[in-house]
Amino acid sequence: MVRKWKAVLGCAAGAMLVSTITVQAAQGDWLARARVVNISPDASSSALNIDINSKITPELDFSYFITRNFALELILATRKHEVTAGGAPVGSVKHLPPTLTLQYHFLPDQQFRPYLGAGINYTRFYDVNLGGGTLTLDRSSWGAAIQAGVDIAIDKRFFINLDIKKVWMDTDVKVVATGATAAHLRIDPLIYGIGIGMKF
Repeated sequence: MVRKWKAVLGCAAGAMLVSTITVQAAQGDWLARARVVNISPDASSSALNIDINSKITPELDFSYFITRNFALELILATRKHEVTAGGAPVGSVKHLPPTLTLQYHFLPDQQFRPYLGAGINYTRFYDVNLGGGTLTLDRSSWGAAIQAGVDIAIDKRFFINLDIKKVWMDTDVKVVATGATAAHLRIDPLIYGIGIGMKF
């Protein structure tokens, strides 16, 4: 009899554990994630030997699950970067790069849930201060984006997130006085970070 009850209790505990993990991974229709990310530009230019420094910044994103495995994610962040030319400081620029990706979640019902994503990035450059006001940038850029990451369930609602993205950005550096293009600049940052997410 004791063995029978032990077996019943063991089965019940196992069922509860499976049920808990399933609930933790049942993400629902919407997720929100807050990350701290490092934006590391892979800058190159056709002239002027321009470089852009790396920065750490907060990032916020929202995901909507179209199906059990596919989700759309909108990523939002903004940051000011210092710009150099030939190693000498020439000013700074801020950018707002909203990015939309379509993700595939491989194991949506598990505690460890990896995903891959691909999509499009739109970057808006603003507060451009280059060459003492003699240089500026084209105000916008369109490019591709890819990502990989994993959500790790903490409980029924919260999870830890690890994420890495590659975003392609490019723009023209222009002379303010004439409008002539001084250089074509590719920024192409690698963005990686850690954060916490919530189902709602």
